This record gives sequence, C-alpha cells and structure tokens, in this order.
Amino acid sequence: MAKGIWVFAEQRDGQMKKVTYELLSAGRSLADRLGGELYALLLGSGVAGLAPALGEHGADQVLVAEDEKLAEYTHDAFVGLLAGLAKEKKPTAILMGYTAQGRDLGSGLAQKLGTGMVSGAVSVKLEGSQFIFDRPLYGGKAYATVTCPEARPVIAAMRPNVLPVHAPRAGRQAAVEPINVPGNLRIRQAVKEVVLDVSSRPELTEAGIVVAAGRGVGGPENMKSIEAFADTLGAAVGCSRAVVDAGWYPQARQVGQTGQTVAPDLYIACGISGAIQHVTGMNSSKCIVAINKDPQANIFKVADYGIVGDLFEVLPALKEELQKYSA
Repeated sequence: MAKGIWVFAEQRDGQMKKVTYELLSAGRSLADRLGGELYALLLGSGVAGLAPALGEHGADQVLVAEDEKLAEYTHDAFVGLLAGLAKEKKPTAILMGYTAQGRDLGSGLAQKLGTGMVSGAVSVKLEGSQFIFDRPLYGGKAYATVTCPEARPVIAAMRPNVLPVHAPRAGRQAAVEPINVPGNLRIRQAVKEVVLDVSSRPELTEAGIVVAAGRGVGGPENMKSIEAFADTLGAAVGCSRAVVDAGWYPQARQVGQTGQTVAPDLYIACGISGAIQHVTGMNSSKCIVAINKDPQANIFKVADYGIVGDLFEVLPALKEELQKYSA
C-alpha cells in the first residue's frame, strides 16, 4: 500500500514547474513527521527522464504514467487516472500547486474521492495527525487556519513561490513505479490547439528577477520603457492590478492577491504604491527595490532599497550603469 504524502509533479513540455520542488520540500517534512514515504506523481508522454530530479528533491518513490493520452492535460484523463490510483493505494494527503492545472485537478479529485480540499494555502504543518493550513483572506489582510479533520486523503493546492525549497541531494535516488494507463479511460475533452504566449523573457512565476509596473507608469505607451529596462536584466515583466484594470497590460502578468505570486531573487517595483493586495503577491522576494516619487508610498515599507524619484529619470540612469557592467 502506498500510504504516504503524494505530490503532483506538474511539468510543461518536459520542464518541471518550480512549485513541484517546493511541494516536495514541504511533503518531505510531512512524510518524515508521519513516518511515511513521499511519492511524486508524474504524468505525461515522454516524461520518465524527469524522475531522477524528483528523487534528488526528496521523493522516495515516483509513480510514472506515460501515454499519448496524457501528452496534454485534460480533466478527465488526469482526474480519472489519479482518482482510481488514490482509491487503490489510499494516500494520506495529495499536494499540488495552486495553478490553473492544479486547481482543476484538485477540485476534480476531491469530488471523485468524496474528500475535502484546501485551495490557495500558503503553509502546511502537522498537529498530531491533523494537517493545518493557512490561507489568505480579504486581499491578504487576514489569514484563515483550515483543517479537514475527517477527510482522507486531504487535498491541498498550495500557492507557488511561498514554500521554501530544500537543496537537492545529488545522487539521491527514488524508486520508479510505472503506472498502467487503462485503455478504456473515458476522456470527453480533446486539445485541438495550444496557443503559447511566446516571449524571450522568462516566465513570471519562474523568473529570478522581476520588474513590475504600477499606475505610476502613466499609460500603456510607457510599458515599453519598463520592458526595455527588464530586458537589460534578463528579467520578467509584471504589473499591479491597477495596470491590468486600466487595460495597459495583460492580466496574466498581474502580481498580487488576484494574480500571480512571485518570489524572485530581485523584485523591482516601478511606480507601484504598495497596496496590500499587491504586496501579498511579492513580499517573499529576497530583495525588493522600490522606485516611486511619493516618499510616503506604502511600497517603501516592504522595500529593502527605495529610490524616491521619477521612474522615467531613474530607470534610464540605472540602465546606463547596468550596461557598463555588461559591456
């Protein structure tokens, strides 16, 4: 019996999502506390080569399901396969990322298994045998402590970029167990086309450096200046909700409570006032630099370094200096 902690290893085009390693770190601690094992669930087509990295990040076993039917995520295929597997092997908890895929998968599994799901959690711990989760409410102004005392398995979708990642142990190996994909798996969806938002910049939630714009940029025409500065650093570009609501930049680039949660090594906030809804999505960044002409802006309360000034004067000066070092 594969009782223990399960982590859904989310990958895209053969690249593991960073949240998977965060979940493995959290899952490793939980499994150790419970005296059980940590399992990684790897589904897709041609993904078996990703299994060694999951072992190095803490998994004891990797359950691998490879089939053309799993090449693209569909609700029926992934939920149907994992629900059947969970009914057979009875895990104690199943963790996944609070991503578009994870939210869909988690809710489907909870319904199929008749269990509880915690969505958008930022922390997990054990009190005895109970899993205790914290999740933000009211734009991050309050936190709810949530548990599912009778539910097993407990299913939780954890927010990316909020859990620490333990350093991988090179050479640590996990046992790999192939999972049979039933030929009669009922799939009612068909992926006809995948439209990618092609960009030379790194993905927002995966980037080591993020340059974010707020209402202080003044208008959509000035976003090009933000992008040019970001390109100097090889950074991703994000924005506040005010920028999205004004129609200046896509919602997919929004950082904050109702957008993406990021935790880069360096976060540069340009013309962002620092509303709590935005800060919730970026305050785990290792170093925060704020540029704002209002010395009383709330963003300076969370910034490690602050520059009071017109960002359209500050950014060109910074860019010029940076180019000297990259020359």
